[in-house]
Amino acid sequence: MLAVQEAPRLQQQSAGKREWLGLAVLMLAVLLVSVDNTVLSFAVPAISQALTPTGTQLLWIIDIYPLILAGLLIPMGALGDRIGRRRILMIGSAGFGLVSVAAAFSPTAEVLVGARALLGFFGAMLMPATLSLIRNMFVDPSQRRIAIAIWAAGFSAGAALGPIVGGVLLEHFWWGSVLLLAIPLLVPLLAFGMLLLPESRDPEPGPVDVLSIGLIMAAMFPVVLGIKNFSSYGLGLESLLPIAVGIVFGFLFARRQLARRYPMLDVRLFRNPVFTGSITANLLSLFAMVGFIYFLSQHLQLVLGMSPQEAGVFMLPGLLVTIVAGLAVVRLVRRVRPVYAVVGGLLFNAAAYTLVMLTGQESLLGLAVAFMLLGVGVGAAETISNDLVLASVPAAKAGAASAISETAYEVGSVLGTAILGTILTASYRSGVMLPESLSPEQQAAAGETLGGAVETAQNLPADVAAPLLETAKAAFDSGVVVTSAIGVAVMLFAAVLSAVLLRRARS
Repeated sequence: MLAVQEAPRLQQQSAGKREWLGLAVLMLAVLLVSVDNTVLSFAVPAISQALTPTGTQLLWIIDIYPLILAGLLIPMGALGDRIGRRRILMIGSAGFGLVSVAAAFSPTAEVLVGARALLGFFGAMLMPATLSLIRNMFVDPSQRRIAIAIWAAGFSAGAALGPIVGGVLLEHFWWGSVLLLAIPLLVPLLAFGMLLLPESRDPEPGPVDVLSIGLIMAAMFPVVLGIKNFSSYGLGLESLLPIAVGIVFGFLFARRQLARRYPMLDVRLFRNPVFTGSITANLLSLFAMVGFIYFLSQHLQLVLGMSPQEAGVFMLPGLLVTIVAGLAVVRLVRRVRPVYAVVGGLLFNAAAYTLVMLTGQESLLGLAVAFMLLGVGVGAAETISNDLVLASVPAAKAGAASAISETAYEVGSVLGTAILGTILTASYRSGVMLPESLSPEQQAAAGETLGGAVETAQNLPADVAAPLLETAKAAFDSGVVVTSAIGVAVMLFAAVLSAVLLRRARS
C-alpha cells in the first residue's frame, strides 16, 4: 500500500469548492467537541437531582472528558500522522457517537464518569486531525488563515449552541438528551467525510513512544485529583501529595522529550517567549470562560429558579459576543500590536469577574453584562493567542505548535472547573447550615452540592424546606464571590505576564 504523502500541491495553489465543503465537514467535528465541553456543565443541576452524585463526583463528571482529551491530544495527533488523519477522524467520530448514546442512559454517577472518560478518548482523535487536514487542504496562506479563523470560531459557536439547544432539550426531556446532540453532528460527518476530505499522513513519522504517553497522563491526573481533593480535605496531604506526584512525572516527561530525537512534544518551543505567552493566554482565557459558565448555569436554575431553556436564552448573548469579538479582533490587529489585543481581552475577563463581585448575583442585568464582558475578553484573547502560537514558530514546527495549543485549550477547560469548581464546592460546604431535623442521608445530600439541597427540599415540609433553601443559596452565592475574587487575581496575573512575554510580537 502506497503512503499518502503531504507533497505540495503545485497544480492547485488555491482551494476550490471541494476544499471549502470539506472545511464545513470538519467544522462538525469542532462543534461536536466544543458543544460537549459546555452542554454538560449546563446540565449539572439536572444531573445533581437525577443521579445524586457527591460534590467530587459531580466535578469528575465534568472534568474527566477534557482531562482524558487533553492528555491524549498529542499522542492521537502522532497516531494520525502514522495511520492517516482522515482515518483517525472517522474512527474517533464513530466511537464518539456510540459512547454518547451509552452515556446518555447512564444509571449512576460512576457509570457516567466512565462513559465521559471514553468520550475523551475518542474526542482526542478529532481535534488534531481537523487542523492538520486544514493545513493540507488550504495551500494558499491567505485562504489558510481564513480557514483557521473559521476553525477557531467553531469553538465559540459550539459554546453558544450547547446552552441554547441543551436548554430546550432539558426543558422537555431528561438530562441524558443533551449527550445525544452528538448524533446529528456525527451522521453527516461520517457520511461526507470520506467523500470530501483528502487522506494525508506523515511520510516519515517518528516511533510510537508508549512511555511518553504514560508519563503525560501520569502528570495530569494526579494534579487534577489533588485540586479536587482540596474541596473535601482542605490543604493537606490528600491534596498536596497528588500534585507533587504530578509535578514529578511532568518533569520526567519534559526530560524525556529533550533527550529524544523525535519527541512527542517539542518542549523547546517554550523557549520562545511569544509562544509561551500565547499558550498561557489561551489556557487562562478558557479557564475564565468555563469557570464562569460552571457557576452561572447553576445560579440561574437553582438559585433564581429559571428553567433550562430560559437560562440558555439568557446566556446566548454573551456566547454570541465571543464569536463576534473573535472575528472582529482579526481586523483590529492590523492596526494595533497583538499584545494590546491579548492583554485587553484578559482585562475584560477580570472586569467581568469584578462586576460579579460588586453587583452580587441577584442582579440579572449585572450578570448579563458580566457575561458579555467575558465574551469580549475570551473572544479577543483566544483568537489572537492561537494566531500567535502558529506565527511564532517555524513552519516545520506548526503541527507540534497546534497540538500544544489544542492541549492548552482542554487543560484550561479542566482547570476552570477543577480549581474554581473545587473552591466553590468547598465554600458551599463550609457555609451551608443544615436543619437538625434532616436525616443523615438528607444531610449528606444537601451538604454536598446546591443541587442536592434543592432535591432534598422537594421532599421536606415547607417549614423545613424554606430555611434549607435559604441557607443553601446563600452559601452558594458567597462561594461565587470567593471564586470571582480568585478569577480577578488570575486574569490580572495573566495580563501582566502576557504584556511581558508578548511585547515583541508583531501584527
